[in-house]
Formats: sequence, structure tokens, C-alpha cells
Amino acid sequence: MTSPSTEQWFKSTYSGGSGTECVECALGGSWTLIRDSKQESGSVVVVQHQAWDFFVDALRRGELDN
Repeated sequence: MTSPSTEQWFKSTYSGGSGTECVECALGGSWTLIRDSKQESGSVVVVQHQAWDFFVDALRRGELDN
């Protein structure tokens, strides 16, 4: 996996429009990287693509709604 600073980051479509809840993702090799867009040099969560796809699909199906 390459360094998170060299990845192509994009904002999640689930992020709010107010600018206060922005999540960014980047795809690298077999991994998905996730970070807070307001803290680009902060922590990065790294998960395998398969786990990320499972999570996003569950969100779309409404399985994770409270």
C-alpha cells in the first residue's frame, strides 16, 4: 500500500453538506483508507476493500440505521 498522503482522496457521499461532517476515502491496492477531511494529517483508518464494500452495502440497505 502506498502512503496515505499520495492517494487520491474523495469525499463520501454520506458526508453532510454543512462542512462539519466530512469523511474522505481513498482506494489503494486492496485497501480502503478513511479519514476526517478537516484533519488531513490526522489518523487514517485502513480496511480491506471487501470489508468496506460490505459496510457500504449494509448502509445502503438500511441495516445500520438506528
